[in-house]
Amino acid sequence: MLKVGDQLPQFEGTNQDGATIDSKNLIGKKLVVFFYPKANTPGCTAEACNLRDNYAELKKQGFQLLGVSADAVKSQKNFSEKYELPFDIIADETRDIIEKFGVWQLKKFMGREFMGIVRTTFVFDENGICTEVIEKVKTKDHASQILEE
Repeated sequence: MLKVGDQLPQFEGTNQDGATIDSKNLIGKKLVVFFYPKANTPGCTAEACNLRDNYAELKKQGFQLLGVSADAVKSQKNFSEKYELPFDIIADETRDIIEKFGVWQLKKFMGREFMGIVRTTFVFDENGICTEVIEKVKTKDHASQILEE
């Protein structure tokens, strides 16, 4: 998993509208990249909606937001439209970005082990250097975790 001090990995991904997001174009702004397991599930919806509800303040503080999951573009579009998300979410079906950030890991749930996305948020400065890794994401109060840093 990426850690504080690491450089933003180079990647290209497709957002909810089918547009290409290139990490090279994200340098120069403070960036929040949040990984979530699956669109339209309770925890992921709570997290995305909390970020949506606090988007004006995050933007005012200079943050650009980018969500990533392994869902298909169609699922991301549905999720984005249903909850009126004002930021890009990437459909990383090949898990290229997910694996570059190191969030595809062994998980345990109800006595079962499986590989999946570990909900994690990375904050980068204007130079693309990781300044914060939030591993214990509070889905209903995630914006405050980012703004406190």
